[in-house]
Amino acid sequence: MDESCFQKAKVRIFLKSLRNLAGLRPPRALPKVPHSNKGTLGMDIRSVGIVGAGQMGNGIAHVFALAGYDVLLNDVNPDMLGKAIATIDKNMERQVSRGKVSAEDKAAAMARISTTITLADLGPLDLIIEAATEKEAIKNAIFDGLLPHLGPQTILTSNTSSISITRLASRTDRPEKFMGFHFMNPVPVMQLVELIRGIATDKPTYDTLLAVVGRLGKTAASAEDFPAFIVNRILMPMINEAVYTLYEGVGSVKSIDESLKLGANHPMGPLELADFIGLDTCLAIMNVLHEGLADTKYRPCPLLTKYVEAGWLGRKTQRGFYDYRGEVPVPTR
Repeated sequence: MDESCFQKAKVRIFLKSLRNLAGLRPPRALPKVPHSNKGTLGMDIRSVGIVGAGQMGNGIAHVFALAGYDVLLNDVNPDMLGKAIATIDKNMERQVSRGKVSAEDKAAAMARISTTITLADLGPLDLIIEAATEKEAIKNAIFDGLLPHLGPQTILTSNTSSISITRLASRTDRPEKFMGFHFMNPVPVMQLVELIRGIATDKPTYDTLLAVVGRLGKTAASAEDFPAFIVNRILMPMINEAVYTLYEGVGSVKSIDESLKLGANHPMGPLELADFIGLDTCLAIMNVLHEGLADTKYRPCPLLTKYVEAGWLGRKTQRGFYDYRGEVPVPTR
């Protein structure tokens, strides 16, 4: 190419650039990505089984039913299932009275919830969420009972707040389709869900659950599979330290809770919050942290252990750091 041709080519390129900058040529449209409730490579979840009809289980059933999923709630105790349905109905009615949910949506959601005392009934469902007591032996027994009845597509999850996902998954026939799916309490109110991948969890499973969290209207936080994950790794040592503060006589129940509420703007004091969570759950998580990380800073306070041994577990037993048997909670120390 001679010099004159080269210069003409440069001019053409320059003028073309000016036209583009001036908006004389519309920018090339980006390819449209179709919206879907499933992950990039994940499956479409339609039916959900929940094992455990306690505080967490009935809250999880509540939000899934409102989001349009068919829910099958399981518990070994038929009375717990009856109480769970009554609790869900009451909580949804409160949402209706506040204008957050329509009466029609509530009726449709309640119609989507079924109950069973037979664990095997959950086997063919798309997604199973274990929400039983925070004891590894119980969780393992549940997954062992489910295995012979699972469909090939079924994703297994645990609502554990501290136990190793990799270890739970290793006992199943599908560690790649196993994840931690940790909701916060109370489930209908709290916006966060921790997603915890075990060492074998595949990307389609993660993508699928990430999409489910979005459909629930909640926010996902991805956590690595370390003891207590993110929220409880930070929260439980704070609660444990508050119990030590009480144990050592630095402050009373009332002064400790008021100090954090008024001095740090916490909506609940740490001892009040411990009662709400359940002191047995707090102790179980602290034990997992202490054993899993082998650090003395996670040693459970002896007073917390004593309360649990006494059966004073907080609100669910009417006594913990507060006595809830009267009209107004009264500190027990």
